[in-house]
Amino acid sequence: MLLSNSLPQLWLIYGLLSLVVLVTGHLGIRFLPRLPRWVVTGLVAGIIWMPASYALPTLDQAEPHSGIAPAVVVTAVAVLQGKGGAMAGAALLLAIGAALGAALGLMIWRLGRRPAAPQARGAEQPTTSSHERREPVIG
Repeated sequence: MLLSNSLPQLWLIYGLLSLVVLVTGHLGIRFLPRLPRWVVTGLVAGIIWMPASYALPTLDQAEPHSGIAPAVVVTAVAVLQGKGGAMAGAALLLAIGAALGAALGLMIWRLGRRPAAPQARGAEQPTTSSHERREPVIG
């Protein structure tokens, strides 16, 4: 059944929605140069996609429910519940994810740079400065 209670479907929807958030966020900060734009996008991706384990008590207190969730969600729930131990572990994973994401953004920026065109040795150097406009020449 398409609308079953399945964790893989939940993770798939979370992944697709986080991609939408990342793409729209990346396009929303187009006013920034490429390096900070990629670093910020990578930082947010690391925060959104870093997984963390959790354990929540059940109503009958027999055995806690445990699983894996995004570290940002685990941190938020730990803050709301006032559990310092769970918050410290999830916040550490959140910081690691942010650092890895920023490093990935930096690597994407370095791969996207165009190498400088090599200058020919016998080529004429223009006598005008780079600030003056040059007229196009046909032929």
